[in-house]
Amino acid sequence: MNIELTDDQALVLSDWMNRVMHREDFAALIDDRAVWSALFRISGSLETQLSSIFDSSYSEQVDAARQRLIGELGEFGE
Repeated sequence: MNIELTDDQALVLSDWMNRVMHREDFAALIDDRAVWSALFRISGSLETQLSSIFDSSYSEQVDAARQRLIGELGEFGE
């Protein structure tokens, strides 16, 4: 299976996964232990393909990507 993401989507998703996957309250949401296999695979794939996670301007890049993606969503989720 292949899932295609834009660079902005990949960067924002990777950042989000890194922030929430290891939180106790997130782990409590996972009611099927097998789901962790897919989450670890997705997270690992993103990390190996995003060189920007090691860039000194990483935070600024994530913020800019987040703003572009929010702009594309229009009113969805407001």
